[in-house]
Amino acid sequence: MTPKSSHDMLLELRRKQTLSEVAALLSVNERTVRRWENHESACPAYLGDAIRMHLTVDNSEGSFKFADLFAGIGGIRQAFEDIGGKCSFTSEWNPYAQQTYAANFPHREDHVFNGDITEYDASAVPDHDVLLAGFPCQPFSIAGVSKKNALGRAHGFLDPTQGTLFFDVKRIIEAKRPAAFLLENVKNLQTHDRRRTFAVIRHTLEKELGYHVRFEVINGIHFRPQNRERIMIVGFREENDFSFEQLDLPATKPKLESVLHRTDGTEPVLPHDEGRYFDHERNVVPERFTLTEKLWEYLKNYAAKHRAAGNGFGYGLVRPGMTTRTLSARYYKDGSEILVEQVGHRPRRLTPRECARLMGFDDSFRIPVSDTQAYKQFGNSVVVPAVGAVARLMEPYILDAVTRARAA
Repeated sequence: MTPKSSHDMLLELRRKQTLSEVAALLSVNERTVRRWENHESACPAYLGDAIRMHLTVDNSEGSFKFADLFAGIGGIRQAFEDIGGKCSFTSEWNPYAQQTYAANFPHREDHVFNGDITEYDASAVPDHDVLLAGFPCQPFSIAGVSKKNALGRAHGFLDPTQGTLFFDVKRIIEAKRPAAFLLENVKNLQTHDRRRTFAVIRHTLEKELGYHVRFEVINGIHFRPQNRERIMIVGFREENDFSFEQLDLPATKPKLESVLHRTDGTEPVLPHDEGRYFDHERNVVPERFTLTEKLWEYLKNYAAKHRAAGNGFGYGLVRPGMTTRTLSARYYKDGSEILVEQVGHRPRRLTPRECARLMGFDDSFRIPVSDTQAYKQFGNSVVVPAVGAVARLMEPYILDAVTRARAA
């Protein structure tokens, strides 16, 4: 079957929505929509995902409902959909992350999408059984704290823009009383501000809200070839015997070759990538991902300077049989934390598709944004299979709570 063009899907959407509604959905003016309809100008191909999202309505019933806060590009949502959950509410403020999220998760008429959670009335959030929140980690991360200290800025709960977002999680839990929650953040959350930050979080969840809380630092390296430690905080409204000791960790850790583009002719053709990340005619990664001579010299000199000073700062050069450092949101700047060795040539960055694989997104995941935005998004995301392992561990307790609630 030939895929529908953006123009064909636009006409289909116009049969269901008014001109002003379509213009608002696509963030353009009415005149632009009219010009696309009349073939006065071409409807951009990149809008296909957004239009498709508004055409697709998912009426399936999940075994439980969840809210997805600070949703990013939907990594935590994906893990909980995989165990049968249905998302009833999403909140994500970044417009580029919204674009990627919308391209990958079908629109439903009963689903609420909100931007800035700080301006949203907690009582208006749809009822849900599980609350999910990967609340911003920059105020608590080692790199984030170091940067803010260098700039003389506050961090942790004193960060005026990000540090207090945990309390938006609190007010929604307090208003909606879900059966369970999963909160995700950087490992450093436990030790930030001499452990006072985490003490406040635990006191809030356990003493003020009355939830039974367990937490564990889990390294994504068990699931994908990346050293990425994140704390998972699980809470249940009713007491049970949930324990992280039962977490199923794979016996064998994957290597980088499992996510790299294959240059032997077996790299899959992904129509939605449109050849952006791999040249199938020559079986090579496009040259634009290789570092320029100037940047490569700079990184080598930078590393040499810090080695001479006794510091460990520098680039991370990797080969197929290795694992990588943590992918960060700054990867778009120089790619220094993960540089793929190219024998006889300068190293290269990972492509956005390889970053998606490194975070555990499969190849059906669409990347509708620029490389810069894609690198930021994957650097801020979760390792989906790691969250999936926690979701599977939570699943029987969630279903038990939902069954008892419905029977009451």
